[in-house]
Amino acid sequence: MAATHILAIDQGTTSTRAIVFDASGRPVASAQKELPQIFPQPGWVEHDAEEIWRATVEVCRGALDRAKLAATALAGIGITNQRETTVVWDRSTGKPIHNAIVWQDRRTAEHCAALKRAGHEGEVGRRTGLLLDPYFSGTKIAWILDHVAGARAAAARGALAAGTIECFLLWRLSGGKVHASDATNASRTLLFNIHDGTWDDALLRLLDVPASLLPTVVDCSGALGVATPDLLGAAVPVLGMAGDQQAATVGQACIRPGMIKVTYGTGCFALLNTGSIAMRSHNRLLTTIAYQLAGRRTYALEGSIFVAGAAVQWLRDGLGLIEKSADVEALAARARPGHGVYLVPAFVGLGAPHWDADARGALLGLTRDSGPAEIAAATLDSVCYQTRDLVEAMRGDGAQLDELRVDGGMVVNDALMQRLADTVGLPVERPTVTETTALGAAFLAGLQAGLWPSLDALAQRWTLDRAFRPAEDAASRDRRCAGWQQAVQRVRSS
Repeated sequence: MAATHILAIDQGTTSTRAIVFDASGRPVASAQKELPQIFPQPGWVEHDAEEIWRATVEVCRGALDRAKLAATALAGIGITNQRETTVVWDRSTGKPIHNAIVWQDRRTAEHCAALKRAGHEGEVGRRTGLLLDPYFSGTKIAWILDHVAGARAAAARGALAAGTIECFLLWRLSGGKVHASDATNASRTLLFNIHDGTWDDALLRLLDVPASLLPTVVDCSGALGVATPDLLGAAVPVLGMAGDQQAATVGQACIRPGMIKVTYGTGCFALLNTGSIAMRSHNRLLTTIAYQLAGRRTYALEGSIFVAGAAVQWLRDGLGLIEKSADVEALAARARPGHGVYLVPAFVGLGAPHWDADARGALLGLTRDSGPAEIAAATLDSVCYQTRDLVEAMRGDGAQLDELRVDGGMVVNDALMQRLADTVGLPVERPTVTETTALGAAFLAGLQAGLWPSLDALAQRWTLDRAFRPAEDAASRDRRCAGWQQAVQRVRSS
């Protein structure tokens, strides 16, 4: 059988998935396993990296079994991952020396605050496009080195390796032969100069991270490594890697400057393609690498929201208001019109454009007739309001936005997508394939495999499922959004 399929590994915050795509970019079969969350202390979030690895192998084998394909049918593997989540492991054994510290984790908030007080944020921003926030990987690496006995000494001996999840998976897939990270993930570490494409010595000194720990930085598409035959039954090349939001940007075919996609998963992330220009935001958005091909970097402005789908999980697991996440739509539909309830889901602080690590969540506007339906509606509304905040920040930076391309698990909810269009005042376009993160990883691998000749060819494969157009009048929209802004101010730490 000709090797015309791609296996995409999508290692996310709450689950690990593998999807087999055919040469037309159509999903053939998939397998998924939920990822347990570990909360050692308030504001701390960890994952068991060994569990991530076991689940990755399991779902890859499961997807191939369901597709009734042997590994020899695969032209390659693409990997996409939860970004910023950080692992440090022993080079000789491949075993992590500590649980992975998740992107949502806030334990290094004081470290970041101290660096800000010392006046370093401006220079860090100029080099990395980022802000000093515990969201990013660099301070997580430093924390592990400082809190695991003997780690600093082992790092000095060159005995340890560090990386984000795609880097750890590539190491394991290749049997420890390849220690590499793609440029999109490297750009989320606070250690990488996004302008010259290298690890930055000044930043390494500032954050006290030894260069010997860090991977080689590679393109998002290329001959990146080879999965050993024992894993899937045959050696399979790894040909594509990108952080989840950048992979979704490729999967949404946002390949021209000015195009924007918004992904709704655990969090919500908006990326605006800015082409070859690394734009500096005046509204506390991030400048990041959208993708790197043949050594050429394409940049994006990014707005990062920490809690979107995670708020629905909170309704399910924390409050017990719903049995499964899909039930939220029906419950929210029973809410009183004009209920006036606002949920600010700052469970792990606020992301863009506020960047307040110390903010905490709150339900506001409750009255005696507020109940589960109003809380569910406020939860979904919070996703829309936070998206509007990002859209307004991008407009403030000069972006001309004509529509939003949306993807991720939440976008199957038609009522939510209509509410989103009404809240942001823009058409919302949902593609036929909504799991575009995995699709983007497959596209990047398929480019190297020769299944698709160019990004332009990939763009031709994007198809619209449905467009949701604003139906609410501007005055009503503005009243609702003014209430949201007041609610946000109530939870801000300063």
